[in-house]
Amino acid sequence: MSLTLFIGNKAYSSWSLRPWLLMRALDIPFTEVVTPLYVDGSREKMLREGPTGKVPLLRDGDFAVWDSLAIVEYLAEKFPDRNVWPKAPQARARARSLCAEMHSSFQGLRQACPTNFRRARRAAPLPLEEAARADLARIQAIFAETPAQFGGPFLFGEFSAADAFFAPVASRLDTYALPLEAPARAYCDSVLALPDFVRWREAAQAEAWVIEKWENI
Repeated sequence: MSLTLFIGNKAYSSWSLRPWLLMRALDIPFTEVVTPLYVDGSREKMLREGPTGKVPLLRDGDFAVWDSLAIVEYLAEKFPDRNVWPKAPQARARARSLCAEMHSSFQGLRQACPTNFRRARRAAPLPLEEAARADLARIQAIFAETPAQFGGPFLFGEFSAADAFFAPVASRLDTYALPLEAPARAYCDSVLALPDFVRWREAAQAEAWVIEKWENI
């Protein structure tokens, strides 16, 4: 087995965290290759691995899979014994729905609260405009309703791709000290306490690359 996962800076690349965290949590062995974002030559390097020039990208020998959602589906087929998706059909369908929603939504919150895994928690909540507040309300509902319906501490009981997809959001909510009701806070705490998430943050803090516009919000 020769899986290689190409990722961006651990400080900033939320999309890279998703397959990385899933593979680590489910004990799927792989080699990681870090390609810094917005550095001269990075896109050209990634274009040698896949046609988009973007991270994350998974290489299985000579075969490349790009885009985090496609990578997750590939892993689910390659490792059917792992809990990539919940086993129950309705839970699995709901998990896919949530991952697709995460993949395409929440632009207001993304723009207001850029991913920065190395930042310390703000002392006071970051003020949000209407679009970001609406996103926050929807995310709180997901974090409260889904574990209540399917069993906690994670969205569908055991850790799955759905949790990997929402892990960067849990980090954003914590970094920017956004107000959370108790169920959402409990879910975020479960994700942020994962040993592999802690390792990712520690590695992010050790990186030398800095993007100033994402450090000063």
